[in-house]
Amino acid sequence: MVNEENGSPKIEISARTKTVGVVLLIAGVVLGIISYLVDPGRTSFSYLVSYMYLFSVGVGALFLVALEYAAGAVWSVFFRRICEFLAAIVPLLIILAIPLFFNLHDVFHWTHANVIASDRVVRGKVGYLNIPFLLIRLGIILIIFTIFYMVIIKNSRKQDKTPDPNLTTKNVRFSLIYIVIFAFAITIISIDWMMSIEPHWYSTIFGVYFFAGITWVSLAFTTLIAVNLKEKGHLKKVNKDHFYSLGTLMFAFTCFWGYIAFSQYMLIWIGNIPEETAWFFHRWTGPWVVISIVLIISHFFVPFFALLSYPSKTNFGRLKFISIWIMVVHFIDLYWLIMPGMNIYGQTYYFSWGDVVFPLAVLGIIILVFSNVAKKHNIVPVGDPKLERAADFRL
Repeated sequence: MVNEENGSPKIEISARTKTVGVVLLIAGVVLGIISYLVDPGRTSFSYLVSYMYLFSVGVGALFLVALEYAAGAVWSVFFRRICEFLAAIVPLLIILAIPLFFNLHDVFHWTHANVIASDRVVRGKVGYLNIPFLLIRLGIILIIFTIFYMVIIKNSRKQDKTPDPNLTTKNVRFSLIYIVIFAFAITIISIDWMMSIEPHWYSTIFGVYFFAGITWVSLAFTTLIAVNLKEKGHLKKVNKDHFYSLGTLMFAFTCFWGYIAFSQYMLIWIGNIPEETAWFFHRWTGPWVVISIVLIISHFFVPFFALLSYPSKTNFGRLKFISIWIMVVHFIDLYWLIMPGMNIYGQTYYFSWGDVVFPLAVLGIIILVFSNVAKKHNIVPVGDPKLERAADFRL
């Protein structure tokens, strides 16, 4: 259903899609709780992977909004609201972080007093790696992200009713500040909640690796939604050149991720320092070697060749396929980053059905959040001063 306001359509997500979202969310929550009751320690690993995935989509979408404002981009104006709607996940991250606080001892080796007493490396990091400081850092970062979300989105929506170019100017300033904070914040998050699972290991570009994945998956969600909206008769002024630009960005971040992933591996391989190589050794032994090879192929080669040509970046079927592919592969990537940490310090990795149920809840949350916001606000920022130029965009 389409409602008209200020010359721009609002969209009403179908009841069937909403029902799917509700079912997925309820199934994920109920089965997740059962999983916690049966095996709380193992389930904490599963929940962490899914939380980092939802974090990637929400915070990454807000980054894309800020990037457009900061860069003064024209072609992406029609897609910005999609990113804004996805960014509505950000405030929820505060509440959804609460389950992370339970069973920290099962996930993080450095939380054990006997480990601190016996492990010189861990003891040297105790000023940073301690539970109170860990939770304080997470809380501050999520609150800062939420504040920026509220301010930037408020100005964007206000501009629909009051086409004041000063609102764009304000958002440009806020976006520039946000991008700087975003860079530091996601690095801290990646170190705290993924890299520190194996506290002897460190990588100076781990945060950049995480950034590449965050942006990549956010672009995939944006592209999939944009294509579906276009096919259903929305975004009428969006042409193939707009989608080509979106596809090019996905292709660029495919290459960027490949560059960062290879650089991290190559430098550690050349250095051959035991504390660094052990992390990769865990992922190149046993069943993890298969996932490592699959990740290389699926995360780089498949999307690289799928998006290489001009027609592939404008073909709706191809864009939808590769967007879904990227969504799945990013989850595999996070799984690969986190789960092998179970194999250290006497623990043994084993598959848990919790690994499957939490992603269901995540997908349900994304569907419901997007549906709820989309029916209330214009899908196109009608008051944006760049909108006319965006409609005339041609390569």
